[in-house]
Amino acid sequence: MKTKRKKFTAAFKAEVAIAALKERESLAELSKRYEVHPNMISKWKQEFIDRSSEIFETQPPEVDFEAERETLYATIGKLEVERDWLKKISKRAGL
Repeated sequence: MKTKRKKFTAAFKAEVAIAALKERESLAELSKRYEVHPNMISKWKQEFIDRSSEIFETQPPEVDFEAERETLYATIGKLEVERDWLKKISKRAGL
């Protein structure tokens, strides 16, 4: 029977790579703790080191807080209108 290949998230790989960089535990200990082969940990550690400069090269995405605020206020207004309408209808129905 064929076993399924494990897929790890980027966050998990980063966590393991950082633990390996700290060198507080050996690769064998990390391997047991995270249930990952030591060669994989070494590979993730090296990739983390090689690509670490990319973090500082990219700019964080700009968030348009004003547009988001307007959208939220519009949603709040719509919900208030719906609530008032439901109150009115429920009074008419005698609820």
